[in-house]
Amino acid sequence: MNVMSIKGLKKTFNENRLFQHVNIDIHQGERIGIVGPNGAGKTTLARMIVKEIDPDEGTVSCKGKIGYLKQSIDQEGMIENHRVDRDSFDFKREKELGIRSLNVEAENLSGGEKLKLALTKVWSTNPDLLILDEPTNHLDEKGVNWLIRELHSFQGAVLVISHDRYFLDQTTSRILEVEAGKINDYQGNYSAYRIEKQNRYEEQLHHYSVQQKEVKRIEGQLAGLTKWSEKAHRESTKQDGAKEYYRMKAKKMDRQVKSKQKRLEKELQKNKLEQPDQEKAIRFQFQENNSRGKRLLEAMDAGKCYEDRWLFRRSSFYMKYGERIGIVGENGCGKTTLLRTLLGLERPSEGEVWKSPSLKIGYLSQDVHDLPEDKTPLDVLNVVTKEEIFQAKSILASMGMERVHATINQLSLGERTKLKLTRMLMNKYDLLILDEPTNHLDLPSREQLESTLQSFTGSLLIVSHDVYFLEKMCERLFVFEDQRVKRVEMNLSDFRSRMKEKSSFVSSKKDEEQKMLLDNEISALISEISLLLPGDEKLAELDSRLKMLVEKKRLL
Repeated sequence: MNVMSIKGLKKTFNENRLFQHVNIDIHQGERIGIVGPNGAGKTTLARMIVKEIDPDEGTVSCKGKIGYLKQSIDQEGMIENHRVDRDSFDFKREKELGIRSLNVEAENLSGGEKLKLALTKVWSTNPDLLILDEPTNHLDEKGVNWLIRELHSFQGAVLVISHDRYFLDQTTSRILEVEAGKINDYQGNYSAYRIEKQNRYEEQLHHYSVQQKEVKRIEGQLAGLTKWSEKAHRESTKQDGAKEYYRMKAKKMDRQVKSKQKRLEKELQKNKLEQPDQEKAIRFQFQENNSRGKRLLEAMDAGKCYEDRWLFRRSSFYMKYGERIGIVGENGCGKTTLLRTLLGLERPSEGEVWKSPSLKIGYLSQDVHDLPEDKTPLDVLNVVTKEEIFQAKSILASMGMERVHATINQLSLGERTKLKLTRMLMNKYDLLILDEPTNHLDLPSREQLESTLQSFTGSLLIVSHDVYFLEKMCERLFVFEDQRVKRVEMNLSDFRSRMKEKSSFVSSKKDEEQKMLLDNEISALISEISLLLPGDEKLAELDSRLKMLVEKKRLL
């Protein structure tokens, strides 16, 4: 059964054609990922489905209720003055998600906690079609795993706009690629889509090459016939007694050339194949400072608290030049606050934080709304000289950003992130501190950023919930655990394996302890039953209780 149908969709923004004659059907229970470059129109498509904006042409029809999680939850007012009934299902969901404070002002929540609350609000509407725009941005591992489980059990259809490869692989079975005014349909998850996209490109390129060879062969024949025709015309003027014969021969040759030319043009018009576009290469290249040193920064018994709540305390750790360190912890634990403390933007509540006086730091915050809305990218970059303007335009173009004269409020969130990265690229740094750097970036940009950061010889300190990105980039971790920040000498993959083993061991130990308690209780109950005489009223009650305990032990 169709839950959504799009027919003949067309949409243009400021002479930029986003969609042209798009037709899509979405069926009950489908799990669909929507991918494509920043600015291609993915969020615009979602907004047309929920009737926030109208198409120029075509229709969008939906059956049932739609739940819509917008891309930027900070501005939506979905969670202002959030209050939850402790007996409600929302309360249970929020506890599962690990939200630290259930009745708290929205402004005091972290980005991840705001997103989790917005997710529970959308879920509580019991929609028939769920549209999630970048749902994993800011989400910690617990939140991502919760969302994956919920989507697996959800009965309705799901549209997910995402650049999170891990999440798309775990949750989708169909991919819609928004690109160059078209929507291309692929079966399978994100990994299957990438393989099929490459296969389609190679097949189209093969057919195009075969056709071009045939065109050249026929054009060669035409060139030969044309040469013969021109020669026949020349020869006809030199003949004395047979001019008419040679003129007729030349005209016949002309007709053959024209006939063949028409057949070629007709064939091309009917079956012409366009040369397939190769995926645009995105290029980042960080400039580097050549200064060297052993330790870049160090924390000694450092802590940070707000009012009566400690985010972390008694934490000692260090970072050396050339290291790549990821910061890991649940939403609301204080990761961004730690970065701001290391940068000197906030003072520690206890202990000391030291950084090398000569250290030059580049900082990418996760806030994409801190750019002046009425300025252009070139204004924001504050470039003045011809060389600076050329460099800025070149970097922006290399990242697929051509709209250098558009104002910030016209840019997608991904384009804003690219602009902030450009600002970093134009300077030389020893240490790059990146807070959720892949949020809002399209997939080719994420992959290229990974490649560039791997060749960067300076130091990296990264907060990210992108599992693939963090596993590839960082060989060590700063981990938030029991209100302390600890340095861990392993990558994310090894750390997660260790935590699973630890969790499994703790769970197994608890099970053994529970079994021992049950054994003791069962033994005591059997002893009590053995002392009762047949027909005693208490026997039935004790027997029922014994059966319950035995079943509990069996389940363990």
